[in-house]
Amino acid sequence: NFNEQEHIDMAMKVGKSALRVMELLDEAHTNHFGVPEPVQITQNHVEGKAIVVTGHNLFALEELLKQTEGKEINIYTHSEMLPAHGYPQLKKYKHLKGNIGKAWYDQRRLFEKFTGAILATTNCVMPIKGSYSDRFFSYDIAGLEGVQKIENDDFAPLIQKALELPEVHMESDEQLVTGFHHNTVLSLAPEIIKAVKEGKIKRFFVIAGCDAPGKSGEYYRELATSLPPETVILTTSCGKFRFNDVSYGVVPGTEIPRYIDLGQCNNSISTVKIAAALADAFQCEVNELPVSIVLSWFEQKAVAILLGLFSLGIQDIRIGPKAPEFISPGVLDVLQETFGLKLITTAAEDMDMMLS
Repeated sequence: NFNEQEHIDMAMKVGKSALRVMELLDEAHTNHFGVPEPVQITQNHVEGKAIVVTGHNLFALEELLKQTEGKEINIYTHSEMLPAHGYPQLKKYKHLKGNIGKAWYDQRRLFEKFTGAILATTNCVMPIKGSYSDRFFSYDIAGLEGVQKIENDDFAPLIQKALELPEVHMESDEQLVTGFHHNTVLSLAPEIIKAVKEGKIKRFFVIAGCDAPGKSGEYYRELATSLPPETVILTTSCGKFRFNDVSYGVVPGTEIPRYIDLGQCNNSISTVKIAAALADAFQCEVNELPVSIVLSWFEQKAVAILLGLFSLGIQDIRIGPKAPEFISPGVLDVLQETFGLKLITTAAEDMDMMLS
């Protein structure tokens, strides 16, 4: 098919489907685990017999928490499992302790340093280069050569390995904040609307997406940490690990937090819900809101989320650190002409442009 508009129409159908899937995932999580609540947790502090869980599967984490209860094993999250700490039905387990590491690509270095047992759930698993394969377990669709897979939700082999291994000791006084949800944020809607009208909030920045290794990703940290105090940062996905170790405080003259972590990549639906509610409150279109969207993208999920935003008519999104290899110059031209898509330049230049 060489009809450009038909291709765009099909891409918009994909985007709408992505939004619906994210809604269903959010409903599945909140109906089962409760609505997330903001929480501060430890980062890179580990003690005792320990298991770290990486990936995205909260249901696997819950089953592991059940089977390790009372066994004196501490459970830690990695990367996109960080938001688990905000869900009431998960954080009720006292042995769910904290988070270690950052985005998915640090796992080879991290898992050498962390000497406990490791569980890899859906997505973002890297082939092992190191000495940890004998204490690495995969789950469901996630799999690697030469590692044991958990079958029928029986975590006994993983638990036994954790008990056999020596206690883990990693010292850190770092803290991270997570656990926001669109319902949490919208409960502050009257205060947020008032702050916008009074000029206390000048702009919202959605800085989110899938991180990739390399110095080019430092753009997102520079942008987040350079924003003036009258701005609010909304984030999801593993891209937040570029800047989530910073304490952003609250918007001056309010109790509104400046940094709002809405969860995993699939929780990007929360940013859509918040934007729609604000547009309704201000009786305007989403594109007329004081909102700028800056995404990092690396793989298909980020593209699906981008198409979802396009399907809502959202324009002028910035992406980086660079266009993926599968986007040809011609396709990029169409995206720029149709949706106002922009490639990032420098954090300083882009910030000035978005704040102007």
